[in-house]
Parts: sequence; C-alpha cells; structure tokens
Amino acid sequence: MSRKKKSRPEIRTDTWLATFADTMTLLLTFFVVLYSFSTVDATKFKQVASSFQSVLTGETTKNSLNFNVKDGDVPLVGLPLQSGAAGSDTQSIYKKVQGFIKNKKLESIVEIKTDNRGVIIQLRENIIFESGNAEIIDKSKSVLNAINALISTFPNDIVIEGHTDNEPINNSKYKNNWQLSSDRALQVLEYFVVTKGQARPNRFKSVACGEYQPIVANSSDANRGLNRRVNILIVANDKEVITK
Repeated sequence: MSRKKKSRPEIRTDTWLATFADTMTLLLTFFVVLYSFSTVDATKFKQVASSFQSVLTGETTKNSLNFNVKDGDVPLVGLPLQSGAAGSDTQSIYKKVQGFIKNKKLESIVEIKTDNRGVIIQLRENIIFESGNAEIIDKSKSVLNAINALISTFPNDIVIEGHTDNEPINNSKYKNNWQLSSDRALQVLEYFVVTKGQARPNRFKSVACGEYQPIVANSSDANRGLNRRVNILIVANDKEVITK
C-alpha cells in the first residue's frame, strides 16, 4: 500500500506587513505628539503666565484660566518667559553705571565689574576706611553720596560685600577678618539706608566675605591692598540674591 505524502505547510511571506504597519502607526503617533508639544498658543501662554503671577502675589485676575485636560489645554510649567533677559539687564545696568561714573569723574576711585549675578561697583579699602577699622572716613562720604544717588535710580536688589586680605587681625574691636568685613559691609549699608534714607530698605543686604574671595594672590602689599575692598552689587532683575 502506498503512503500518502504529507503536504508541506504553506509558508507565508507577508507576515512582516503587520509588524511594519504597527511600527509606522507608532512613529506617526510619536510625531503627532512632538508636533503638539511644539505648538504653543501665544495668547494662552500669556494668560498662563498671568495666572501664575496672580497666585504668587496672592491676587486673582479676570484672566485666570480653567484648564480642560480633555481639550488639551494643559498649562505649561517651567518655560522661561524671556530668553536671555539676564544678559540684557546686566548690560543695561553696566552701561548706566559706567556713564554715571565717567560723568562724575570717579574712574580713578571706582572700578566696575560684572559677574553672573549682576554689576559690581568696587571700592578700595583706603577710599572708605582706615586700616583695621570700619568707621567711614569723612573724605569718602562724597563718593558714597554719589553712589547712593546712582543706586537710587535702580529698583534692583543691592548686596554690600566686605572683603579683607589674609593678614590676621586681632585688635581691641575685631578678633578676625570675618568680623571686620562684616562690620564694614554693614556700615556702608547703614550709610545708604539709615543716613541717606534709601527707599525700600528690604532690598539691601550686607555680606561678610572675610579673606576668602581674593581677586589677586595675597603675595605682596600691593596685592593685599587690592583684596581689601567693599563691593556694591546691583543684582540683575531676574537673578536670585545669592552671595558667593
């Protein structure tokens, strides 16, 4: 008796189409999601920013939004409102300070610098204080008066920093450079706020830096003289007041 030949199973060559179709569907979904993220309604964005601002200030506004997640109206969180604002603010402050110092002919007394916080008006120790002392000398008050008039034109926060060299101090009033730098910064702050009556005193801060932020190596008397200084920092508007 002859045996029946077993038929071979049919080999399908189109099974890859299902995988390909699934892959294309996933890719299409992915790009649709990307496109939806990249499309921002400018009007709604402004309303979102206004709503967040009202929450922070404790106020409610007519523009407060009720977001409907089903409609895709999801608030955008963490987006910068003004790209590059820090640089432009620092530059505008610097130009104004530079023009003022030049107009008052204070270039030989005052040095202007910038860092990642804002603009620094730098005064040498011998302009304001006697050695080892934090009492403001009379001849420096005309300079401080000019700077006081300048910073009055800015709404920005102001940080007064006291700096010393690395020479130890231990006199009847100060046990170390921390105390000396702290008192010097505070004396300048009080001159602006108390003596000259600066408005909004809550925007002023004084900081003791001691000997720990030298601008040059304390390798000579001349260099140590450069490190003994008071910095008046005008903080850029979008910068948090964080001292180094």
